[in-house]
Parts: sequence; C-alpha cells; structure tokens
Amino acid sequence: MSAEEPDADDADEEEEDIRYFVRIGQADLDGTKSVERSLTDLNGIGHRAARIITEEAGIDRRAVFGELDDDEIEEIVGLVEGFAEEAPEWLTNHRNDFFDGETTHETGNDLELTRRQDINRMKMIDSYKGVRHKRGQKVRGQRTKSTGRSEGTIGVNVEAIKEEQAEAEAEAEDEEVE
Repeated sequence: MSAEEPDADDADEEEEDIRYFVRIGQADLDGTKSVERSLTDLNGIGHRAARIITEEAGIDRRAVFGELDDDEIEEIVGLVEGFAEEAPEWLTNHRNDFFDGETTHETGNDLELTRRQDINRMKMIDSYKGVRHKRGQKVRGQRTKSTGRSEGTIGVNVEAIKEEQAEAEAEAEDEEVE
C-alpha cells in the first residue's frame, strides 16, 4: 500500500464525526450542507443574513455544518437568536411592532405566528389591508385586472353570448307566431 492512499478506517472515522442534523430553535438543519446554505433552511434567515452570521462567528461559510465543533455551533445558535441586535434595522423582518414599537427578527415558528397575529389584527380593525386579506384579494398593490384570477373562465366568451341571443330571438319569434 502506498503512502498517498488513505486507509479505509480513516475515511470511516471522518464520516462518523459528522452530525447529520443540527438543531437550532425548533428546527433541524441539514448537517451535510455548507453552513450558509443550511442556515437558509431556517425560516427567517436568508442568504444575506446567513452570510452575516457566519462572518460574525468567524467561520468559513463553505464549511460543512455537521463537522463544526460544539463551541462553533453554540456561537452560531447565539448569533441566530440575537440577530436583531447585531443586524441593521433594514435587515430585520419585524420592524416597529404594533404594541411595543420594538424591532425584532423572528425565526422559525415564531415568524409564522407573528405574521398570522398581524394579519388577524388587520382583519379585526378592518384596515384596507385587512379587508383585502378577508376577501382573498391581492394586498400589496399588484394588478388584478389580468392576473390572480380564481375563476376558470378568462375574458368574455363571445360565441356563447351570440348563441344565447340567437336562441332568445328564436323563442321570441315562436311566441309571436302563436
């Protein structure tokens, strides 16, 4: 056996050191992906936020997430939970809360819960956005004339209208004859 060929035992030991799931909050992240890509699987963390977190932790963003030490993973968990304090205000996802005016960055299930509460509050006070949510219409000013149609028919079926008019005229003539 030559010195350049790795032993099969060494390869097995390296594969055993990897964690296949890394738990952050209520979410299990894939340990076989890179740190940046794995963090984007967490609700509320996008590519830019994941890059900022990895730079703040001093970890290579292309490193495999499951091969990191416990201390490095704990540092990433702490940075994810305290992201609102570290990030600029424009990067947070829940600015100027209605009740306390604070700016927070929600992640995981908290993001969906907060979003649902905000929408329900808008519906209850009958704001414009709340009324649009109630009706199931577009909320953010998108055009509705040509897109977002829930019915199966699009446009006006001219042939069906002409057939209906022809039938109505035929019935009117039949009534006149009698």
